[in-house]
Amino acid sequence: MLHGILLIALFACAAFYIGSAKIFTDISFSPMIIGIILGMLYANSLRNHLPQTWVPGIQFCSKRLLRIGIIFYGFRLTFQDIAHVGVAGIAIDAIIVTVTIVGGYLVGSRLLKMDRDTAMLTSVGSGICGAAAVLGAEATLRTKPYKTAVAVATVVIFGTLSMFIYPILYRTGVLHLSPSEMGIYGGSTLHEVAHAVGAGNAMGEEIASTTVIVKMIRVMMLVPVLLILGIWAARRHQADTEGTGKGKVAIPWFAFGFLAVIALNSLSVYLNSLSTPCGIPAGAVSVINYIDTFLLTMAMAALGAETSIDKFKKAGAKPFVLAFIIYIWLLGGGYLLARYLAPALL
Repeated sequence: MLHGILLIALFACAAFYIGSAKIFTDISFSPMIIGIILGMLYANSLRNHLPQTWVPGIQFCSKRLLRIGIIFYGFRLTFQDIAHVGVAGIAIDAIIVTVTIVGGYLVGSRLLKMDRDTAMLTSVGSGICGAAAVLGAEATLRTKPYKTAVAVATVVIFGTLSMFIYPILYRTGVLHLSPSEMGIYGGSTLHEVAHAVGAGNAMGEEIASTTVIVKMIRVMMLVPVLLILGIWAARRHQADTEGTGKGKVAIPWFAFGFLAVIALNSLSVYLNSLSTPCGIPAGAVSVINYIDTFLLTMAMAALGAETSIDKFKKAGAKPFVLAFIIYIWLLGGGYLLARYLAPALL
């Protein structure tokens, strides 16, 4: 097992090194995305030439390390963030997340007749926080790695596109949104946290702060979504076995760990705001976040290592068609909510 873990750790180190290049930092290209690309290169080249005894280590990274990484992802969030954007940000986030996941799944599974797991992963990734949400949903649904890789690919393509489109639309005056409305629009519709940071910074400091906060509130919604997914997966299993299965609910315990870490980080921020701070130092949180990104990068590389080109061909073009439909909804529906609903709630 150790050899497989060390191999994936090597891929993660390479992803961090490559990700530090200016061309990638300028477009906020996460090491996690580079990690899954490196893993896929390995899967389609050296995978068949290395010992099978390494496989358990790779699977450990794609399962156990993934859950640990999701839990510590909570150190990036605080409950205080919610107070900064008020009802408007929360309400619009809730609408976007609900419609994107439910609508995306129905369009994918019924209209496009595609694999249900892939439809759900693609919808969750677009609806919440990109690759991290796909990983969380994968850990709950326990789907095949190649389905996760396909869903992540759709997020990368359309999320990166948005990161360039949003600043252009705002600066040319096409959207006719105030800075606060634009922040809500970006935060509630951009795919990845990195995309929200990149697009927000390109539009100005005031918009950047609102965009990131609204985006983080969306990330918090990952917890109830994972709980609902666990129940949904159990009922689906029971239906597939025509009532003969027990339909055991796969409770995503790591989601509770994620929530607990958010609470701990929120308490720490509050304590550090007092005259005699005694919470976790900001420097320590930065180190934890760095380690967490490394763990998630290892998980992404491991998932990529289980994904060959043949499996991508098996998935076909439908996931990308679904991702495009969801993308049009995020652009259009998100704009209408920010333009007309946000002013009434601000």
